[in-house]
Amino acid sequence: MPMTSRRAARLAAGQRRPRSFDPPRQPDGHRSPVSAYFAHHVLDIIKLKERLPREAYQALLATLRSGAPLPPEAADSIASVARDWATGHGATHFTHWFQPMTGLTAEKHDSFIDLNVTMPGELKVLERFVGSQLIQSEPDASSFPSGGMRTTFEARGYTAWDPSSPMFLVESENGRTLCVPSVFISYHGDSLDHKTPLLRALEAVDRQAVAFLKLLGDVDVHAVGVTLGIEQEYFLLDRDYWAQRPDLVMCDRTLLGAASPRGQQFEDHYFGSIPPRVLAFMEELEFELHRLGIPVKTRHNEVAPMQFELAPIHEDANIASDHNALTMDVARKVALRHHLVCLFHEKPFEGLNGSGKHSNWSLVTDRGENLLDPGRTPHQNLRFLAVLAVCLKAVHDHGDAIRASIASANNDLRLGANEAPPAILSVFVGDYMTQIIERLVAGSAGEGTEQFIMDMGVGRLPQLALDYTDRNRTSPFAFTGNRFEFRAVGSSMNCAGPMAVVLGAVADAAGRLAGRLKVGLDGGARRDEAVLELLREVFRETAPVRFGGNNYSAEWRAEAARRGLPELRDTPAALEVLRDPARVAFLREQGVFTEIELSGRYNIAVERYVKHVTLEAETQLEMLRTQVVPAGEKQLSATLRALDGLAPAGGGKHAAAREAGVRVLAVRVERLSAALAEVAEAADRLEALLGEPNGEADGAAAARRLADEVRPLMARARAAADRLEHLADDELWPLPKYREMLFMR
Repeated sequence: MPMTSRRAARLAAGQRRPRSFDPPRQPDGHRSPVSAYFAHHVLDIIKLKERLPREAYQALLATLRSGAPLPPEAADSIASVARDWATGHGATHFTHWFQPMTGLTAEKHDSFIDLNVTMPGELKVLERFVGSQLIQSEPDASSFPSGGMRTTFEARGYTAWDPSSPMFLVESENGRTLCVPSVFISYHGDSLDHKTPLLRALEAVDRQAVAFLKLLGDVDVHAVGVTLGIEQEYFLLDRDYWAQRPDLVMCDRTLLGAASPRGQQFEDHYFGSIPPRVLAFMEELEFELHRLGIPVKTRHNEVAPMQFELAPIHEDANIASDHNALTMDVARKVALRHHLVCLFHEKPFEGLNGSGKHSNWSLVTDRGENLLDPGRTPHQNLRFLAVLAVCLKAVHDHGDAIRASIASANNDLRLGANEAPPAILSVFVGDYMTQIIERLVAGSAGEGTEQFIMDMGVGRLPQLALDYTDRNRTSPFAFTGNRFEFRAVGSSMNCAGPMAVVLGAVADAAGRLAGRLKVGLDGGARRDEAVLELLREVFRETAPVRFGGNNYSAEWRAEAARRGLPELRDTPAALEVLRDPARVAFLREQGVFTEIELSGRYNIAVERYVKHVTLEAETQLEMLRTQVVPAGEKQLSATLRALDGLAPAGGGKHAAAREAGVRVLAVRVERLSAALAEVAEAADRLEALLGEPNGEADGAAAARRLADEVRPLMARARAAADRLEHLADDELWPLPKYREMLFMR
């Protein structure tokens, strides 16, 4: 029998060995420590200080600290230093690196060369990069989503340098390019990217939090920033398997595929020994990320087979967001060197854990204080309790907008499943904080709670003080000791978008609580009394959003409804909040989005949902027609031939055996015929449904139809195809199976 492509892929994958690479080494031959090459490809503030004239460096600091305009001569100096540094490292081009609403990064490369003509006919070039090129570029915006924010004849867009995020070098096989982190705006100044709203939200938090802290009596705080640590989950797949799956190539997830007998039921993959090929990939990825100044620290197996996670040290939120987008890009490239494909889709494999991008964030002062650190006596820490109240109010008041920020066709497949937060926004604060809140509301402010001690019953091991919170992995928004973990962000998303909405909600809540506190203070109340009274009010008001139980249970869904918390189970429903001016007014008021930008983002999100689900449906239909049905027909034909061959020709000593064989094959024929007919019928219905005209101008009804009709039909078609997979001869099935793809060692 000739070898099938699937079998060849299986044999090749089994024979591959971990790829080696040559990291920097010390004179003694040992690998250099990370500190020796960390940020080697980054033009950070330290390198700029060493190379810039004093006046230019001071001007840059003023821009970074207060937003002061950068003088043209300072911009020219910075550009000259950047050019010299980049070309000294082998760079030939520069690009404004930005993050359009496609969900990916974008870049247009320009070389450093310019003609130096002193006489007619002279051809002489020089390397040139000036301040105007650094500060602004003019890419064609016509092919990027705008959601109606520009007309077709206004194709111009602008990228503008973000000096708060360091420039860096990207390396290819044949050279290097200087990347200038940038925002992306339309001809009229509207945001066309993920980065700009995040920068605005960070400024809003700074403004509102400082004002609130001053009312609390903390007059020495002059700035509040946000730190962010992003846990990035992903799957790895041998490239040969990926190439034979049209659904993975087109849609980044399997649209068909029966469950493997072994999945994640043994719970043996999480934190288990990392497969050698994967570890080799991780080591090279970390090397590349460290050279780019990305402080990735943690790597481990996740819950599902061939699912993994990397996590960096927390950084400034803007830089952390940039670093995550860059991490995803680098991970894809490094994976290819190892003959692997890196999948960031939220749910690439049915029945297995999906992937998220858990976003851990905190508020920090210019004195380096974490405002979400409870300290040793959180019950007496009024500042911490006040900031906690701000965060609770943010989610309580704007949970529907936060839910909309993480809505996508991909994330819909994950939200509400057993491994991810449901589509109901709630906050987990833990037993200890709950006790403190309840005692404060009851009028027992300042009273402590029992310190929890963990005694492991082994004398040689120390007693451990329990954290102030337990981990609740079912909560979409959990307080985890000194930060909040926003777990509902999808793994393929640009986290800048969701974080902009979360921080906009925090800024709004801080401003509202500051206004209420000021009324009390102006009324003559002592500060501590006014703060305590405000906390009691806010903790009572936000009680509906606090939940410490199982967010996946049916009981919670009923309880959430009783509390008035919305359950927005899919993207079309979640996005409707963006069409309600009252529900998103806080984002306009805090300067995170303009009205036209909110409208544009709604249109982009709906259009993206429609395109995404339509692509999935068309891909599945093609696979059913060209791969699944033919495989089923071949199997049915082979079974019928076998049945005909066993047809009794009369009596004889083998008559009984023939009859038994006929009965077995007849049952098999019946099952095959039924499954094949069901697949063919589902394909016909799917084709008819896709062929129906939409006719909806705004796309909302089309999205709703895809969610209510097309996706359920796709699920039924998949179930029928998966039953057929179990009935077909293994050699006849054309698609790599779950048991092959997910257990690479």
